[in-house]
Amino acid sequence: MIRSIPQKMKIQFKLPVLIAMLASLLACTTQTTETAETTQTSETASTAAVNVSLKDASQNTILKQYLLLKDALVLSDATKTQEAAKTLQQSLAASKEFETSQAAADSIAKTNDLAQQRKTFTNLSNQLIWVFRKAAVAKGAVYVQFCPMANEGDGGYWLAQEEEVRNPYYGDEMLNCGEVKEKIK
Repeated sequence: MIRSIPQKMKIQFKLPVLIAMLASLLACTTQTTETAETTQTSETASTAAVNVSLKDASQNTILKQYLLLKDALVLSDATKTQEAAKTLQQSLAASKEFETSQAAADSIAKTNDLAQQRKTFTNLSNQLIWVFRKAAVAKGAVYVQFCPMANEGDGGYWLAQEEEVRNPYYGDEMLNCGEVKEKIK
């Protein structure tokens, strides 16, 4: 003869199972949301709105193009880096103030080697930091950021429009490695 399970035991058995199922569902949903947010952040890094502007139109254009180049390096995308460097190089060529920076941008545009692009980016950044320190900022701020581990421990500077560090020398390997050294307002 088969005995039926008393009602009280059915409820006690179902409750832990329901809790376990609910916990699993929530964990999966949270993980999926975090992954989607990380992916979205990475994909939109190069298309983020520029929050800073300079009073000089030529300098403003060059800064925006530089930021697109930096963002392409953050994404570790050598092809986008080449394209951004080519556009930047053309703008730099149109201004005597940026003659020394033109060669660095041209060098980045001519190689598809991400390591070489990042090494040359150091020289380009140092040259542009020197110029933009004297620039008149109309809106927002320009941040001079530094990663001590870049360039085999020699370090590397770059410009950013946000205070949050997004490292162009290591991309997603060490995205937040670095610190803000200066704020240009």
